[in-house]
Amino acid sequence: MKIENFQSQVCVCAVSTNLTCAKGRAEMGENMVNVMEAMEKRSSTRGYTSDAISDEELKVLIHAGLQAPTATNRQEVHFTVLKGNDPVLQEIEEEKNRLRNLSAPEHNFYYEAPAVIFLSAEEGFRWSTMDAGIAVENMALAAEGLGLGSLVIGCIYDALRGEKQAYFSERLRFPDKYHFEIAIAVGHKGVAKAPHTYDAEARVSYL
Repeated sequence: MKIENFQSQVCVCAVSTNLTCAKGRAEMGENMVNVMEAMEKRSSTRGYTSDAISDEELKVLIHAGLQAPTATNRQEVHFTVLKGNDPVLQEIEEEKNRLRNLSAPEHNFYYEAPAVIFLSAEEGFRWSTMDAGIAVENMALAAEGLGLGSLVIGCIYDALRGEKQAYFSERLRFPDKYHFEIAIAVGHKGVAKAPHTYDAEARVSYL
């Protein structure tokens, strides 16, 4: 399946889209809030409606991830997009539960979101983990700007980096010698959660 403009860095599993990124940005732009507002409003969403996200919204989210800076402009982060009912997600859930000795948790690892995006990156590159983290935060802020909820996911790290790493890497179409770094679930908010507060005096030093 060909994705215009960013084909080499994105693979879409069971999500149909062939719109250009520029068109998506133009049509969705009027609904975007500013960056600081998105930062202040964003919180982890652990409950989604059954409504699918649109191809336009998906394009904006992927564009946000691809716009993230990478060390030495290596652009080594790859994005794999899946619908929430893709069978491989259940396999990952089962492996996560096995490793954590969990039995029938109330929610799966992506809280039944309609879309999940996996970020993989080049093995052996020192800054891959950092670069993937920057990209996923861009996507979380873009989701908030679009009025969507998101959940950054790390709880499946052991499942995707363990004894089934090769199997899951193939199923998720990671490029050769790439491995899982982080994921993000995205959808329309079904629950509300207040953003976290912080103690700036305890966490910031000015020299």
